[in-house]
Amino acid sequence: MSSLSADPQSITVDLGQRSYKIEIGDELLPQIGGRIAELHPGSRVVIVTDETVNGLHGDTVRHSLADADIASATVVVAAGEKSKSFADLEFVVDEILAAGMERGDVLVALGGGVVGDLAGFAAGITRRGMNFVQAPTSLLAQVDSSVGGKTGINTARGKNLVGLFNQPSLVVADTSVLNTLSDREMRAGYAEVAKYGLIDRPEFFEWLEANHAQVFAGGPARAHAVALSCQAKADVVKADEFEMGSRALLNLGHTFGHALEASVGYDSQRLVHGEGVAIGMVLAHEFSARMNHCGPEAAERVVAHLKAVGLPTTIDEIPGEPLQLQQLLSAIAQDKKVQRGALTFILTRGIGQSFVAKDVPASEVEAFLQLKLAA
Repeated sequence: MSSLSADPQSITVDLGQRSYKIEIGDELLPQIGGRIAELHPGSRVVIVTDETVNGLHGDTVRHSLADADIASATVVVAAGEKSKSFADLEFVVDEILAAGMERGDVLVALGGGVVGDLAGFAAGITRRGMNFVQAPTSLLAQVDSSVGGKTGINTARGKNLVGLFNQPSLVVADTSVLNTLSDREMRAGYAEVAKYGLIDRPEFFEWLEANHAQVFAGGPARAHAVALSCQAKADVVKADEFEMGSRALLNLGHTFGHALEASVGYDSQRLVHGEGVAIGMVLAHEFSARMNHCGPEAAERVVAHLKAVGLPTTIDEIPGEPLQLQQLLSAIAQDKKVQRGALTFILTRGIGQSFVAKDVPASEVEAFLQLKLAA
């Protein structure tokens, strides 16, 4: 592990002509106007954000843009997963056009993963592609969804089924804004941090087991966890930008997790994305043990760590009506990794030893989930 530092850090996502920087550190939002002026001189900006984030950080960004002599407009959507919809996409695009934004102007996605996915998709299709800057304000967005260019919306048939790859020109991850998050939002984002250790960095997972309290407390440990997570994702994206192979590893826990989210109708009162991923990562390790890829101790260690940070680890911890087997199976069948009807899962041979498992028998998945729902 690299030494801890409180200084701002810069990570490059190396994609040739589409390369960009991830800037990580405290108090970076007040500097965003100057960074945009350097990257896109003479452009105007449309900020896409949600009601909650606009109240917390909208003025900071608008003042920074004004200080850099950048004219701006703001588009505000409702907070929550349900804004990742066709209706909200149409609304955002129409507002961008109504503001007179042109192709050379810049869309700033100011918010968590929902805003980043929705706004990034809008930037990719409006005028056949506008410049796009990610300003993630949640831990989940800073370490995962703001990096790598995946954008999109949900449909009634599943999560993120409509969208495109659209790389930003800059990511500004201001770690000081994480102090405004609720405990639940921080925990949900932490699930994605833990994921990077479980994919292929066992030493990082071990570090998290020892230092998670410091990550939640803030300071150098939090910045270190964000930076290492971003570097891990940047490495994977560089190797497989369009998810034709190894990038699928980033979906560890997500096939199960997305099915859980779809089954509760994306109701964030019941389940937010990071909680679904946490349960999904446990299920992926338990299913791996069932398929004899690893021993039960791997799942036990994952459960122990996620419980220690206050994340759910079982399906029955999801409040409300019990989930139905057929709902889960239908959602899994719609997963983006399904190829010609064959199920693909990210499984593991142990902590930090994940792999892409193709042609997973649907009967095994059904029998496994049946057991889990009955537990």
